[in-house]
Amino acid sequence: MQKRPQVGVIGSVMYAPRHPEQAYLEESLHAVVQQALRDANMTIEEIDGIVVAGNDQLDGRAISIMMASGSVGGVGRDILSTPSSSEHAFVLGALRVRSGMYKTQLVVSWNPAETADINETQRLSNDPYFHRALPLDDLASHALQANALEAQVPGLREAALSITVKNRHQGAVAYPHLSAFPQERVTIAGGKMLRWPLTAGMVSKSSFGAVAMVLASDEWIAEKKCKNVAWLHGMGWATETAFLGDRDLATVPSLAASAKQAYAEAGITQPKQAFDLAEVADATAYQELLALEGLGLCERTQWVKATETGEFAAAGTLPTNLSGGAISYNPIFCSGLMRIAEAANQSRGCAGVHQKAGVRRTVAHGASGFAMQYNTVVVFGHEPKEITQ
Repeated sequence: MQKRPQVGVIGSVMYAPRHPEQAYLEESLHAVVQQALRDANMTIEEIDGIVVAGNDQLDGRAISIMMASGSVGGVGRDILSTPSSSEHAFVLGALRVRSGMYKTQLVVSWNPAETADINETQRLSNDPYFHRALPLDDLASHALQANALEAQVPGLREAALSITVKNRHQGAVAYPHLSAFPQERVTIAGGKMLRWPLTAGMVSKSSFGAVAMVLASDEWIAEKKCKNVAWLHGMGWATETAFLGDRDLATVPSLAASAKQAYAEAGITQPKQAFDLAEVADATAYQELLALEGLGLCERTQWVKATETGEFAAAGTLPTNLSGGAISYNPIFCSGLMRIAEAANQSRGCAGVHQKAGVRRTVAHGASGFAMQYNTVVVFGHEPKEITQ
């Protein structure tokens, strides 16, 4: 039986401009792709296929792939688009390499800052008869989720504030030019109430950003003698029902299913001991804690204590979101791919100023849709996965 190719990340770049108001989307996409190719020591001619993830509503235009094709090198080249989420673009790119039909893939996603009112855009994209009148946007769904969790876990609000402070401080290290958000606990807690119980200080506004990753097969990596590779050990993805009234917002069964799939593929039976760090979805601090539970890394009965003892801080037993996460920098649509790229760079030893020493294995989690409707889990290792017969 023919061995299925292993997949490695050989290039990964996040584009976070200092002056987003001066950045043009097409130029930014070209810039991030060229940086990722240089990181992988490749040219666009060596890319077999491209997967892009863009959202028409957020882009403010129809068929975003038409705008992106020229900038990312897709003219005359195999290119696909997935509008559901940026993390799904990574899954699609990885599956294409695994199929054996492609040796290399370029994965690109972005979040523009051109929409005048992103909350209104999200509201108008909802079901016109039930959801639109609420009005429901990302922030409202996050607040509903936070309320459901606070009703079940005593002391959770203080833990959420601690997570927010942690991520803001870590974000100030990783992306100092983007750390304009408050870092003081009293300011975060006492800010304007947006949607109860979320204050303005607990969330980040939508930001301009782009991500590009280069994936390659083990055959290509060996032939080209690539260095600094993050090897894909396992991945999983699942989806919740769209209608919030049919869900228990205090739980995320699709995340547990995604983690189970990824861990089975990676051969992980004890996730608490498996990872050197985690990069997880954290549009709010409540989501970060939900993600850690769904990944099997911390039960909710331990959330408050683990936060108090600093388990998820940079010097803790499981550093979480050393990049600062979306709480510090939130290009909404490509935030999921950014979590994957950050985890990959940590495994590659290429995360820059926020690199953790001695990283061997990482886990990344991306969530999209209202109240974490879509969930994707990716496991990376510094070495190729051991293949057992």
